[in-house]
Amino acid sequence: MNIFDCAIKMEEEARVYYEKLAANTAVPELKNLFTMLAESEQEHHDALVKLKENLAPMKTQFKDLQGAACHFKPLLAKHNLKVEPLEESDAYLKIVKEEEKGVQFYVDLAGQSKDENTREILLMIAKEERKHLSIVKNIYSFVESPKNFLASAEFSNLKEY
Repeated sequence: MNIFDCAIKMEEEARVYYEKLAANTAVPELKNLFTMLAESEQEHHDALVKLKENLAPMKTQFKDLQGAACHFKPLLAKHNLKVEPLEESDAYLKIVKEEEKGVQFYVDLAGQSKDENTREILLMIAKEERKHLSIVKNIYSFVESPKNFLASAEFSNLKEY
């Protein structure tokens, strides 16, 4: 199976998943978080497509990769949003765990690979996943920043001009 096809398929499934979560939640902060995550998944998808275009097709084949392994398996189920309202931080922590599992998935595959070219490609995808994990962490910081505003007494003496 083509490594990039697997990675791209998982990104598409993740994007659709986050879009559904955004549509199914009434909490504005979660809706905003899931929408931004869906957009981030699309950007990550596009980056993987670009990487795939730059490599020879034969180098991206991995015999040990099963099609069943190429599915996004979220920890955060849709029914969790309907049955019990999730705190934004709970949802975020589960999403980060998913992204970390994605990085580990490619690192583990690289460890199983006997072919040096395949190992390099898998590690390249793992590197892209790490970048994406960093973006996911930054998205949450961005969404949370209005709640963490600190009015400092140090600046209370400033006068308007």
